[in-house]
Amino acid sequence: MSYLVEILLPVPGDGSSTLERIRDELTEAFGGVTMHVDAPADGLWKDGGEVDRDRIVVVEVMADYLDRSWWAAYRHQLESSFEQEEILVRASEIERL
Repeated sequence: MSYLVEILLPVPGDGSSTLERIRDELTEAFGGVTMHVDAPADGLWKDGGEVDRDRIVVVEVMADYLDRSWWAAYRHQLESSFEQEEILVRASEIERL
């Protein structure tokens, strides 16, 4: 079994230098990364009476082993870098066909 780890990353402005740094970090750590940059999603949520919006880039990494402590630390690093209360990082078991 392998794992697909997805990061729903809110990116301010064009965010190109930040995305390059993340791409390089994850490629170095896992040997590759997929970033859905040309098809960003809109993240919407209510904060009080107002609706806030983020541009979301989905980042995917395949890993043979799920190191939960590494991912938790990386999520905290991203939250600090992006000044976010929470960045969603999720993992699914996958079977390569």
